Amino acid sequence: MVAVVVALLVLLVAAAVLAGASVRVLREYERAVVFRLGRLTGQRGPGIIFLIPAVDRMVRVSLRTVTLNIPAQEIITRDNVPARVTAVTYYRVIDPNRSVVEIENVLAATSQIAQTTLRSVLGKAELDALLAERERLNEHLQQIIDDQTEPWGVKVSTVEIKDVEIPERMQHAMARQAEAERERRAKIINAEGEFQAAARLHDAADVISRNPVTIQLRYLQTLIEVSSNQSSTIVFPLPVDILQRLVPAAAGAAAAGEADEPEQTDPARLEEAAWGSAALNRGTATARDRGPVSP
Repeated sequence: MVAVVVALLVLLVAAAVLAGASVRVLREYERAVVFRLGRLTGQRGPGIIFLIPAVDRMVRVSLRTVTLNIPAQEIITRDNVPARVTAVTYYRVIDPNRSVVEIENVLAATSQIAQTTLRSVLGKAELDALLAERERLNEHLQQIIDDQTEPWGVKVSTVEIKDVEIPERMQHAMARQAEAERERRAKIINAEGEFQAAARLHDAADVISRNPVTIQLRYLQTLIEVSSNQSSTIVFPLPVDILQRLVPAAAGAAAAGEADEPEQTDPARLEEAAWGSAALNRGTATARDRGPVSP
């Protein structure tokens, strides 16, 4: 009797062990790829699945998106600038069967493909494009990596370039270039402002030239603006047309004054004439003392 009870207990324990070995519980984001005697039978889950002990083998596959950090890669851009680039890749398994059958390690394979593609694509781009056109480069990287991982049942959703490190001397050169560009823009804007101001002054001159009274009104307005200033020095603007009228009159008055005044002898000219006369007399006396000169 005791032997029968022991046998029943052994059978119950064996049944419990077999039941535990044949029952699996899968979460919502998990799938089970089942192999029966080495042959693929398909995927199962989520929930409770039953396996044949010692016959079926199960491989769990997660369908969640995986964040893969790509290690820093040393690259040389198309314009021969060394750079150090880091990136991140987001992927997920869309076909559990192929992710197990077609590739040994999805994570390692995707990481290697991402690294080689990153060096290849960014090595063909110039430094300016690498810094300013990241969105286009990210889309290009995502498309290439996704095409290569598609046979493995893996979908690469996003590839993002996180950081681009360049040598310090190149950073200084880029800073000088940016400063020169700002100065160029400032000069262009200043010249454009001068051009527009000159055009407006030309238009204002055309308006004023149609009516001479306008310049007088402008003159009075300027006097009002100057009078409001408490400075001790005040400059009164004088219209040019008034000066043009005064110049001929002043020239005529000066000519008439010179005609009415008697001629006066300049003392400096008298002294110069006296010195010239004395020198001439000395030369004549010397020639007389020497006598005639023989030919």
